[in-house]
Amino acid sequence: MSSSRRPIRELPDELISQIAAGEVVERPASVVRELLDNALDAGATQITVRLAAGGVRLIAVEDDGGGIDAQDLPLAFRRHATSKIASLQELEAVGTMGFRGEALAAINSIADTAILTRAGGQSHAHLLDGRTGELKPAARAVGTTVEVKELFFSVPARRKFLKTDATELAHCIEAVRRQALARPDVGFAIWHEGKLIEQWRSQPGDAREQRLADVLGDDFLAQSVAVDYHAGGVRVTGRAGLPDHARSRADQQFAYVNGRFVRDKVITHAARAAYEDVLHGHRQPVYVLYVDIDPARVDVNVHPTKIEVRFRDSREVHQAVRHAVENALAAPRAALAGQSAPADDATPWQAPGVSMPFRPPAQMHLAPAAINTAADVRHAVEELRALWQPAPAAGGDAVAPAAPPPEETPDWPLGRAVAQLHGVYILAENAGGLVVVDMHAAHERIVYERLKAQLDGARIASQPLLIPATFAATPTEVATAETAADALHTLGLEITPFSPRTLAVRAVPGALADGDAVELARGVLAELAQHEAATVVQRAQHELLATMACHGAVRANRRLTIEEMNALLRQMEATERSDQCNHGRPTWRQLSMRELDGLFLRGR
Repeated sequence: MSSSRRPIRELPDELISQIAAGEVVERPASVVRELLDNALDAGATQITVRLAAGGVRLIAVEDDGGGIDAQDLPLAFRRHATSKIASLQELEAVGTMGFRGEALAAINSIADTAILTRAGGQSHAHLLDGRTGELKPAARAVGTTVEVKELFFSVPARRKFLKTDATELAHCIEAVRRQALARPDVGFAIWHEGKLIEQWRSQPGDAREQRLADVLGDDFLAQSVAVDYHAGGVRVTGRAGLPDHARSRADQQFAYVNGRFVRDKVITHAARAAYEDVLHGHRQPVYVLYVDIDPARVDVNVHPTKIEVRFRDSREVHQAVRHAVENALAAPRAALAGQSAPADDATPWQAPGVSMPFRPPAQMHLAPAAINTAADVRHAVEELRALWQPAPAAGGDAVAPAAPPPEETPDWPLGRAVAQLHGVYILAENAGGLVVVDMHAAHERIVYERLKAQLDGARIASQPLLIPATFAATPTEVATAETAADALHTLGLEITPFSPRTLAVRAVPGALADGDAVELARGVLAELAQHEAATVVQRAQHELLATMACHGAVRANRRLTIEEMNALLRQMEATERSDQCNHGRPTWRQLSMRELDGLFLRGR
């Protein structure tokens, strides 16, 4: 047995590079990404990518950057040779796209690679052959061209895992798109088999939105809102898609940290949390977010492909991203269209002949010390229902007819109510045409937002258990129960150590007293272990408030007066996130005059 044991030995450089290539180069798109990083670090303003067979036969990346000096060129294919960093201090605050110094060496070990480059001030260019190491003069303008042929020719087993040429081409295009979204000052062109398939021209000045429109389409700009938020040392900018235009797949989510495209769980979770209140079902939001932070506070040397990062203070970044997207989505769409809602203290329009004015939700007084699901919730719901008591009308329970509004009436974004349809929808007329409002969904959102504002920070009332529920806990669960005791108390939970490996649930939220205490405790502890306590507490409170709002909102088949309908429209214009109900469904839709004319073939 011992005679067959192999001795420890150093691996040859070529095998080391091929092992590294397995980490760095997954497919042709990986090569494109690495070469684009180098081109951008060289100060390029125009980058052209030429491909053949989806990048398997040929990848050539041309740039007009600073080029490589002739004396440095022989080191280009050496492992861990780079001009980007020279010390640990520079590594900890790296500001370039590339820095590891292993990409070219890894690529050269699995493909035929050549570099054609000319630095500023040199009389001619130089061509370096990666196979032979031969360096010879050549002709080229200032800049660099890296040519990679026959990818994975030396490791045929890896080549078998590649997909069709069309699939690999799509991945290459996506790699360029990601860079193009971050650098509107750089022009990009993609050629495949001699045909130009994508081109994004450089934009002068700060033209990020124009680049977003060029890459993602004009519809993305039209169906998204601007994000601009700064807190502490973190700034978040970009655009967040409207909830109505979410997708079934998460294929339009772009996150950048200091200009670098990343896939980061902190940012992804924060963005998803910001959409929780407005997204329906399992739909995926669309966004492009740029996070700017001190390079010393983020570690980009986590993954060989540099697509993952680690933040020194991940909670700070999570909060910044979440608040940035939440604030951007909070404004009602009418306000986004440039139409101003009436001031909070403005007197709402009142239909002639109606003596009882509408009492706006701002007059509710709900400030209990704890949210109790018994008396407190019933009391809250009764107060909310009282908002929609019928106004006295001469026609019994019939809907009040639409009376002509006063001559000097503001041009409200959601218009003036004209009728109610089957006790479910409100029909209103505005400058654009017809507005259809789901009155229950709209009122549910209004009540929910009011409750959130008034019950913010309240503790959820708990119900002590007669017999504590014990369960075997992991070391992580035990540690979380001890460190997050205050958060658990706010949630109405009391979880204490029963033994070194056992926890006891002694109290649960009153609303969940009949549920599985152990399952509840495990779920809450798992969330607290992954996310900050304030986020978990807020989410739990909002779930309870959403239930209260649903029961407190005006029900379907409830007839409203014209006054009540107009008051609801005014509240929608002034309430955050009023475009979606608590479950993410839309609360209103606009039918333009053009769409209405089209239904009746007018003008044809």
